[in-house]
Amino acid sequence: SAEPDRVKREIEDIVGIDATDATLASAKAGIGIQEILESIIHLIPPPDDNRQKPLKALIFDSWFDSYQGVVMLVRVFEGAINVGEDIVLMSTGKSFEVKTLGVFSPTAIALKTLGTGEVGFATASIKDIEEAKVGDTITSLENPTDKPIPGFREVQPMVFSGLYPIDTNDYEKLKDALLKLGLNDASLTYEPETSVALGFGFRCGFLGLLHMEIIKERLEREFDLNLITTAPTVVYRVIDKAGEMTEVENPSKLPTPDKFEIIEEPYVKVTLHTPNQFLGAIFELCRSKRGIQKNLSYKTEDRVLVEYDIPLSEIVYDFYDTLKSISKGYASMDYEPIGYQASDLIKLEILINGEPVDALSIITHREKAYERGKALIERLRSLIPRQLYEVVIQAAIGNRIISRESVKALRKDVTAKCYGGDVSRKRKLLEKQKEGKKRMKQVGSIEIPQEAFYAVLKND
Repeated sequence: SAEPDRVKREIEDIVGIDATDATLASAKAGIGIQEILESIIHLIPPPDDNRQKPLKALIFDSWFDSYQGVVMLVRVFEGAINVGEDIVLMSTGKSFEVKTLGVFSPTAIALKTLGTGEVGFATASIKDIEEAKVGDTITSLENPTDKPIPGFREVQPMVFSGLYPIDTNDYEKLKDALLKLGLNDASLTYEPETSVALGFGFRCGFLGLLHMEIIKERLEREFDLNLITTAPTVVYRVIDKAGEMTEVENPSKLPTPDKFEIIEEPYVKVTLHTPNQFLGAIFELCRSKRGIQKNLSYKTEDRVLVEYDIPLSEIVYDFYDTLKSISKGYASMDYEPIGYQASDLIKLEILINGEPVDALSIITHREKAYERGKALIERLRSLIPRQLYEVVIQAAIGNRIISRESVKALRKDVTAKCYGGDVSRKRKLLEKQKEGKKRMKQVGSIEIPQEAFYAVLKND
């Protein structure tokens, strides 16, 4: 069922490399493993062992150790790195003395030097992981290289979400957990945030959806936290009437339309590989996400490559899951940022009994506002439990209500104790109940269940 000949042809057509000498292997059956190792030795050329050149080493991973500081995994491209040598991290210009070097095989084995082509670990009493950034170039302070290894750029969060503990007493526990994860993950950003609905929490920045899911799972599994996650958002650029640009990643902080001229959102180039039979459904999915088709090409008789420009905000909800569903798991996707474009975006607010719930606010395109607002409040109506008074749920754009639903009140029969036919007595009891419910509605607070906040994550 593996069909190696067909897969070879697809590799040549899609990836563009010659698959004639491809090693046939199966990790499941343990076939071809020795052949792969032999091929690595014979086909991949060894590095030039020129240790006289200036040091040029790449940091490809790092983590924080309580005793040694930051541990860096490095690959030496040119020169050599020695214990006791002063090194410079080229992105910051800061210098440190190398304390230890070694390799993992699989346990740590200490060495005095790492030469050209070698991969190992290095420590230099670095206390902040942000000073040893993945992708940075290490060089020698005494004999530095002229140019860093190309490709390094500062990591910028692409997706933001609020993390709130279900138990408000766990706030300090969540704070400590984020601090510990941040020691080993320089790409994770977080700052304290307060929500009227959810209390104290943190606004966290992630590289993407997968990064967000991993962090949330680690917080819950490793630190025994129960969390509410608000809908993921992206960074919008708001340009006011004076031409000043402000970045907004929290919908509740988006200014009113009369205070800005243009709002821009990030776009990504989405590359989709799919069997031909699912092409129509994928076209419809991308169109519904405001996608602009840029390219379509047949790589084989039955496999197609499609490229779309799509707003990042449209794929952070459920794009990937929907893609897998409509293609029965056969389609794959990749995306990369391509910059910002102006869009007709508005803030959609959810009001419960006339009070806006900041954690349920979203930024959406004007054309989709009514559809999303209606779907969201219908979902909330089914999730919010009935109270002793009516609960009104509204979707609003500014001061305009675009959709409304209500959760009917629980009814208590206050006339049950009236055995006679005294109509005036019954009327008095009903009026008294009505006044009591009115006062209750004025001072009552609705307990919104956790599932209601997850409803915002669904984009259908």
